Amino acid sequence: MAAAGSIKRTALSLGAGRLARPLAALRSGPVIPVIIIGFFVMVAILAPLVTPYSPTKTSLPEKNIPPFWQEGGTLSHPLGTDPLGRDLWARLAYGARISLVVALSTLALGGILGTALGLVSGYYRGPVDAIIMRASDITIAFPIILFAILLVVIVGPGLINLIVAVGMVIWARYARVVRGEVMSIMTQDFIARAKVSGASDFRIITRHLLPNVFNSLLVLLTLQVGFLIILESSLSFLGAGVPPPTPAWGSMVASGRDYIVTAWWVSAIPGIAIMLLVIAFNMLGDWLRDRLDPKLRQV
Repeated sequence: MAAAGSIKRTALSLGAGRLARPLAALRSGPVIPVIIIGFFVMVAILAPLVTPYSPTKTSLPEKNIPPFWQEGGTLSHPLGTDPLGRDLWARLAYGARISLVVALSTLALGGILGTALGLVSGYYRGPVDAIIMRASDITIAFPIILFAILLVVIVGPGLINLIVAVGMVIWARYARVVRGEVMSIMTQDFIARAKVSGASDFRIITRHLLPNVFNSLLVLLTLQVGFLIILESSLSFLGAGVPPPTPAWGSMVASGRDYIVTAWWVSAIPGIAIMLLVIAFNMLGDWLRDRLDPKLRQV
C-alpha cells in the first residue's frame, strides 16, 4: 500500500511538473501584449465582418451618440458616433488597417534599406562608410515629424506617399545599429577564415554577417512598430497623413478636438487604442531583447 501510494504521489508530481512548465513559460512570456496585438490585427483583417457600418458613411441625425455604457448610448453603436454620425467602432476597425499597414510597410522599406546600407558600410569601411554615415547624420539631424511632413508635402498626401516618406526617414536608425554590429563581428576569427578561404564579399555579407545581426535587427524592428504608429498618427493628426474620409486614428483624434467636453469619446477612444497598441509592441520588443540578447538572457 505504501509503495502504491508512493507511485501515485510520484505520478501526480510528474503530472504537475508537466503542467507547471507550460504555465511557467506562459507567465514568463508577453501574453497580454500578444493578446492586444492579436486583437487589433484580427480587427483590422476582419473589419468588414466585425461591423456592419461603413467607416465613411455619414448620418447627421445620429451624430455624437455616446458609447453604450453611457446614458443615451446604444448597442447598435457600441463606441458611439462622431460629429458626422459615423460609427466609431467601424472607423476604429478600419483605422487599425491604416496604422498597421503604414507601420509594417514602412518597416519593410526602411528596414531593408537601412540594413543593406549598414551591412555595406560596416563591411567596406573607408569612403563608402563615410558617405553612408554622413547621409544618416543628416537624416537624423532633422526632427523626424518635420522631415516627414516636408516629404509628404512635396510628394503629396496618400497612403503610398506616406509610407515612402516615413521609410526615407527611419532607414538611418537601422543603418547605424547594423553598422555597429557588423564592425564588432568583423573582428571575429570566422570572418578572417572566410576571407582566407576565398569567400566573396557577397557571401560573407549574406551568409556570415546578416545572420549574426538578425537578433538585434528583430528587436529594433519590434520596438519601432510602436514608434511608427505614433508617427503615422501624428502626421494624420496634423493633416499630413492619409487624406479624409479614409479613417486613420490620428485624424479621428483630431476630429474630436472641438468636442472634447460634449463628446469626449470621439478623441479618447482612438487615443486609447493608439496607447494600448504602442505599449503592447514596446513590451513585446523588450521581451524579445531580454530573450535574444546573450548579455541579458536569464540562465
